[in-house]
Amino acid sequence: MKIAIIGSAHPLRGGGIATFNERLAAVLQKQGHEVVIYSFSLQYPSFLFPGKSQFTDEPAPEGLTIKSIINSVNPLNWLVAGNKIRNARPDLIIVRFWIPFMGPCLGTILRIVRGNKHTRILCIVDNLIPHEARPGDKQFTSYFLKPVQAFLTMSKTVLQDVKAVTDKPAFYSPHPVYDTYGAALSKEEACKRLNLDPEKKYMLFFGFIRDYKGLDWLLEAMADERIKKAGIHLLVAGEYYDKGAIAANNKIIEDNGLTDVVHLFTDFIPNNEVALYFGAADVAVQPYKHATVSGITQVAYHFEKPMVVTNVGGLPEVVPDGKVGFVTEPNPKSIADGIIRFYEPGSLPALRENLLTEKKKYSWETFIDVLMKSAFFDKK
Repeated sequence: MKIAIIGSAHPLRGGGIATFNERLAAVLQKQGHEVVIYSFSLQYPSFLFPGKSQFTDEPAPEGLTIKSIINSVNPLNWLVAGNKIRNARPDLIIVRFWIPFMGPCLGTILRIVRGNKHTRILCIVDNLIPHEARPGDKQFTSYFLKPVQAFLTMSKTVLQDVKAVTDKPAFYSPHPVYDTYGAALSKEEACKRLNLDPEKKYMLFFGFIRDYKGLDWLLEAMADERIKKAGIHLLVAGEYYDKGAIAANNKIIEDNGLTDVVHLFTDFIPNNEVALYFGAADVAVQPYKHATVSGITQVAYHFEKPMVVTNVGGLPEVVPDGKVGFVTEPNPKSIADGIIRFYEPGSLPALRENLLTEKKKYSWETFIDVLMKSAFFDKK
C-alpha cells in the first residue's frame, strides 16, 4: 500500500513521537509498503516549546522519505499541504494526535484529504486529554476527531477517553519496544564514559522534565533516610521542559543534602547517548503524577532494565508488579518504598527471565498487525 504518516520526524527533535514515527515507517517499508512521513516545517511557535531547540543535529535516518511541509500555525499552508497529500492518494494515513493545539491544523488537512474518497484515516492517539490544559482544548480536539475514521491507542486509559467522546471504532495495542538506541552497554563501560563510579547504586529518571512526570517527588523520596543509608544515587537525564521547576528542584536537592548523590544531565539527550544512561543504571524510575502511556518504559524494556513506576494511567499495564519491577502509589513515601524494595537482595528472583518474557509482547510486528486491522476494520 501507499501509506502516509503525518507527525513529527527528523530534523525535528520531537522526542519519542519522532523516533516512533521513523521506526514505524521503517518497519512498514520492510513489510513492502511505500511510506512517506509528512512532518512539520514549523511544529510549535516558540511560546509553546519550552526546550532549547526544536531541531536535532543528528543525521537523518537512512532510507526514509520525510517531507517537512506542514506549518502548524499557517491556515494557508494547511490548504496547500492538504491538497498535496490528497492528490498523492495514499491508501492509508496514520496521523498522530498528542496535543489539542494541533487540532485545527491536522483537522483541516484531513478534511481536505477525505475529499479524494479513497484514503483511509487512522489516528494513533497518544493523549486525548492534555497533560497541561489550555483554553480551546475541547474545541480543537473535537474539530480534529471528525474526519478520522478509526483510532488506535497504546493505553487502555486513553482508549476509554476516546470511547467517551466518539462512537467511531477504537482499538488498543501496547506501545512497542523502542529498539533504535543501539546495543546495551555494561555498567562499567557506561559509568566510565559518564565519569561515574561503577561500584555505586544508580537509579535513572529519563526524559523531558515536566511537572506531571514527578521528578520533585523522586527527589523528595531521595531524602528518605532509608535511601540515604542504602547509598543509592540518582541520575537525572533529560532536558527541562518546565523551566519554573529548575529552582524548586534544586532547592529540594540543596535542602536535603543530596548534591553528592543526584547527578544532573539536563541537556537534551541525543539518541546515540541514550544507552549510556540506561547502561549505568540499575533501575529506571517513573514517578509520574498522572500519565497515559510512556515510551520510557519501552526504552527500559529494550535495554532490559527493571522499573519502578507509579500506579497512574497505563504504566501498571506494562510493568507487572513484582515481575519486572514494582508499582507504587503516586507519592514520595510510596516511591521510596518501591525503590527500597527493589534494592533488597533477591527481591525479583526471576527478573531477567521476566523481562525477556514481557519484552516479547511488545514487538513492532504485533503492533502493526493490530494497526492494519484497526484501519480496515470494516473490510474483509
